[in-house]
Amino acid sequence: MCGVFGVWAPSEEVAKLAYYGLYALQHRGQEAAGIAVSNGRQILVYKDVGLVAQVFDETALRSLGGQIAVGHCRYSTTGGSTWQNAQPTLGATLAGTVALAHNGNLVNTYQLRDWLAQRASEGADSGELARGNTTDTALITALLAGGGEHTLEATALEVLPRLRGAFSLVFMDEHTLYAARDPHGIHPLVLGRLDQGWVVASETAGLDIVGAAMVREVEPGELISIDADGVRSRRFSPATATGCIFEYVYLARPDTTIVGRAVHAARVEMGRRLAAEHPVEADLVIPVPESGTPAAVGYAQASGIPYGQGLVKNAYVGRTFIQPSQTIRQLGIRLKLNPLREVIAGKRLVVVDDSIVRGNTQRALVRMLREAGVAEVHVRISSAPVAWPCFYGIDFATRAELVASGFSVEDVRRSIGADTLGYISLDGMVAATGQPRERLCTACFTGDYPVPLSDEVAFGKQALEQPELPLTIPSG
Repeated sequence: MCGVFGVWAPSEEVAKLAYYGLYALQHRGQEAAGIAVSNGRQILVYKDVGLVAQVFDETALRSLGGQIAVGHCRYSTTGGSTWQNAQPTLGATLAGTVALAHNGNLVNTYQLRDWLAQRASEGADSGELARGNTTDTALITALLAGGGEHTLEATALEVLPRLRGAFSLVFMDEHTLYAARDPHGIHPLVLGRLDQGWVVASETAGLDIVGAAMVREVEPGELISIDADGVRSRRFSPATATGCIFEYVYLARPDTTIVGRAVHAARVEMGRRLAAEHPVEADLVIPVPESGTPAAVGYAQASGIPYGQGLVKNAYVGRTFIQPSQTIRQLGIRLKLNPLREVIAGKRLVVVDDSIVRGNTQRALVRMLREAGVAEVHVRISSAPVAWPCFYGIDFATRAELVASGFSVEDVRRSIGADTLGYISLDGMVAATGQPRERLCTACFTGDYPVPLSDEVAFGKQALEQPELPLTIPSG
């Protein structure tokens, strides 16, 4: 998860542009937010735990004057949810300062820490690592800061090829904005044009909100530099594109475009294919809002069953999926959704959702629908069963947490209490994206990881391949 945003615009209020960019990317991370700004002489950073609108006000944004900004909204996958781990992170170089924002997860941090220790023995600054920041982002920052007399660009071209895993980076020194994307392009990163400046963001929605025109995606294995001389591109590694398919399923905003494919259109098509693969006789198709809505529209279109709103969402409650604790997830579903009893009572419902991860949301949802007087609940999922952990930045931590990892579809159906349950096939899901399967990371569905795992991570994966599953299927 996480959202990153960068802007180079000497004639604009870059802190406010970064604020609105992060606001558009808030769905990618809700734990902390921060903005760093350079005025050409120094870099100031303002960050805190909380939502973008909670962290920043007019006074804070006015204090961040300059022509370059880097912003971040955080969802923690490495390092705890603390102020110390908020981004952007800072590092001191011989030539100035580096401020960095990162979306993704590295899988070779042990080897990188050994390399950093070697460089530290030669006098390199460990930066925020020494100040209690426990993230792989702080590690990248420390490596970039330890380039000696090299320019930041030259140091980046030395450091980036050594990083393994997922990284979409936006960073800067006092004079230049940089953007880099891992050779697999696992998470999105796009470049946009302002009238008198440039913008880099995790999603095209981040460009739209500030009025930037989409130029292109940052290519996998590419480093972009933006300064007064314009935009420069350097390749630090050959590209082997395998973008995260879960961006199409859930992570990205529906109004975002990835590799030329509108995410909303992909999700509607997933719903159509789901209806063809798992038909059922029912009276009404309803989505689990908001992430299940496009697929529910597609299901209704393909099946001929009327589409309706059966659940009302509280717009002021965040996504339950990205809350950090299991207890909050379980409480969150009742804070977040409430049934429209007069619409659904006595009806046979097709309930469309984007995924089942731990099963808590669907279990509580089915129970609520039963209490509202629904006659039948047929759950349809517009992604394949999530059965493997993600090591690239999504919170699928262990197989033991994933309800589909050790149980059959029928087991999961009984666990959540539905009358029937149907998942879209992996082939159907891939086809809906418009991308060939070899250009997509499907590791959370197949266990096929495109980036080789380090020995430490691989050992953990092996230990999880036969998890200690509960003897009984969890139920309500």
